Amino acid sequence: MVIILRPEDDAEAILNRISEFLAERGMKVSERKTKITATTDGFNFLGWNFKVQKNGKFRSTPSVENYKAFRKKVKHIVNNSNYGATVKAEKLAPVVRGWRNYHRYCKMDGSRNSLCYIESRAYTVFNKETKQNRYTSKTLLDKAFPSVSYSENKHVNVKGTKSPYDGDISYWSARNSKLYGGYTSGAIKKQNHKCAACGLLFIGEEKVHLHHLDGNHDNWDKKNLVAIHESCHDYVHMSNRGKIVEIYEPCQSEPLRSKSAS
Repeated sequence: MVIILRPEDDAEAILNRISEFLAERGMKVSERKTKITATTDGFNFLGWNFKVQKNGKFRSTPSVENYKAFRKKVKHIVNNSNYGATVKAEKLAPVVRGWRNYHRYCKMDGSRNSLCYIESRAYTVFNKETKQNRYTSKTLLDKAFPSVSYSENKHVNVKGTKSPYDGDISYWSARNSKLYGGYTSGAIKKQNHKCAACGLLFIGEEKVHLHHLDGNHDNWDKKNLVAIHESCHDYVHMSNRGKIVEIYEPCQSEPLRSKSAS
């Protein structure tokens, strides 16, 4: 737990109030895992660095550790001699897209987060291949480093009167769809916030995945995409080799047979 304090806040008093709140629910604060910090000092949490600037503006950026881990993963793919440029581009795309999506509400301008240095290195490696030229290398580079729009501090705020313990399933399910962008958000709304595999609402902390019905990850037709729980996605690929046997339609209670993945 990270407790962020303003200059006028009493750290001990706030910690006592938190301890009382948790005690009523059968929990307690772990002293070893709890850190009290001033907003102006900043702190790292879940791959982000949070800090309040001297001008009073709140700012979040990818943490140094998170960026180093991401760069290490990218460099491993780019420098792997077992892959050709085409395969490298295919492997890089989901890694880069995922990293950029994860930080899409952070401050992502600047040379580091724009990945210009990493892209330059990848282009050089692609262009060294005998089968590639500067035009094909640029095409592969665009595929390997897909752009993702970002909007600093545009997080979806929870309404002041809402709580995860209030039992308002409709609100929390609808809010979860706003945490995802593009195709995933569209699929969730189309399915009335229900998993296409099990029919349960998207609530709780489990991630939502996009599943390609025909098994072709290059086919981004909206009719080919359904939103399912992460655990359902794992089960589908483990038990049916990428095929969904039953799909729950948004307006029907009984599952319908879907076409097998080719």
